[in-house]
Amino acid sequence: MSKTSLAALVSYCDRLLRTAQVQDYERAANGLQVENDGAVTRIAAAVDATLATVRLAVAAKADLLVVHHGLFWSPAHPWTGKRHELIRCLVEHNLAVYSSHLPLDAHPRLGNNALLSAALGLKKLRPFYFDHGLFFGFQARANIPRSDLVRRLQSATGAKPRLIPGGPQICRRIGVVSGGAGDGLKKAADEGVDTFVTGEGAHWTYGMAEDLGLNVLYGGHYATETFGVKALAGHLSDRFKVPWTFVEHPTGL
Repeated sequence: MSKTSLAALVSYCDRLLRTAQVQDYERAANGLQVENDGAVTRIAAAVDATLATVRLAVAAKADLLVVHHGLFWSPAHPWTGKRHELIRCLVEHNLAVYSSHLPLDAHPRLGNNALLSAALGLKKLRPFYFDHGLFFGFQARANIPRSDLVRRLQSATGAKPRLIPGGPQICRRIGVVSGGAGDGLKKAADEGVDTFVTGEGAHWTYGMAEDLGLNVLYGGHYATETFGVKALAGHLSDRFKVPWTFVEHPTGL
């Protein structure tokens, strides 16, 4: 069985993703969130770190779970109920957890936004959507019928997107930010795009998109954020010579 050092793998990830340099939400806690006994023989990748995905990773015989949404978005105490089950499962099965949120979104090669843009056929990507001290989305000039872009997004994610047809029928400047950027429609419009592709947004964003003259495509928070963890886990597998698997646990949201 091939194995590698958890410390070496984490150190490499932190450098690759610029974990210490990229600002994020306070509770994102990017980096190693749970240790194991110090070795990695199999990597599992998932969008979310939850009891369900931890159990799937254990079933896959992984000892490292790489995720986009980590364990600490809400207070981590008290350790009771399902929270206790989660912690006990991690410890009993020697499963480490490494989380990367905005650093993984922003990565120019392995990130959600770069890979989703490429899957949509967008080329000559430029920085887009400045927030938390950096641009973590991408934009491109194009000449794509809106209906075709909807089909491309569905093909890329495997999920039927929701369209707010507030902008032109031909999409000429497209911005991409995975996940829950629906509250950033004005920011997207102010940066000059006529079409904004993201994961999800609230009811009120429909009227705002119409007022802004902006097409909005909601591809699903989960569905638009499978790209990065898969790419990161695959890259780590190649570099450290350990197998990896993706544990699918779609939310439909």
